[in-house]
Amino acid sequence: MKTLLILRHAKSSWKFLDRSDHDRPLNRRGKRDAPKMGRLLKEKELVPDLVISSTAIRAKDTASAVAKHSGYKGKNTKFESLYAAEPAAYITVLRDLADTYQQVLIVGHNPGVEELIETLTGEIHIIPTCTLAHIEFDIEKWSAILGQRTVRGRLIEILRPDDSE
Repeated sequence: MKTLLILRHAKSSWKFLDRSDHDRPLNRRGKRDAPKMGRLLKEKELVPDLVISSTAIRAKDTASAVAKHSGYKGKNTKFESLYAAEPAAYITVLRDLADTYQQVLIVGHNPGVEELIETLTGEIHIIPTCTLAHIEFDIEKWSAILGQRTVRGRLIEILRPDDSE
């Protein structure tokens, strides 16, 4: 059994017009929501074994805050290929993961995040900023995701920062 936690980055700022889209930071709400999501993961016992994010500033900062507040102790792994990516880029990263990782958090961007959830579960969901899809796969190896036969994940829940008790 593998668990995939797909998180759209927290709310970013449009305040710095001189910065590229890739370099936009989190805004006040994003800086508030990302730690909340980390605490929610800890509360629900969904602390990841591995945290992966896009190289965009807003995704890296979201991943760092969520990791810190969830109790995750490892390093965050960043992939440039996940910036503004389609589902295939996410799936390529996932398929290459070591099978020792049971629970993985991946932080990315829309529309790719919503399309990835649809690709992996067959379900369509609107994923606002800092919203997470918790998906389980009945597989032993990450390489089985969309391998020779289509492996569908089961959407367990959609979590938002304000879902914590």
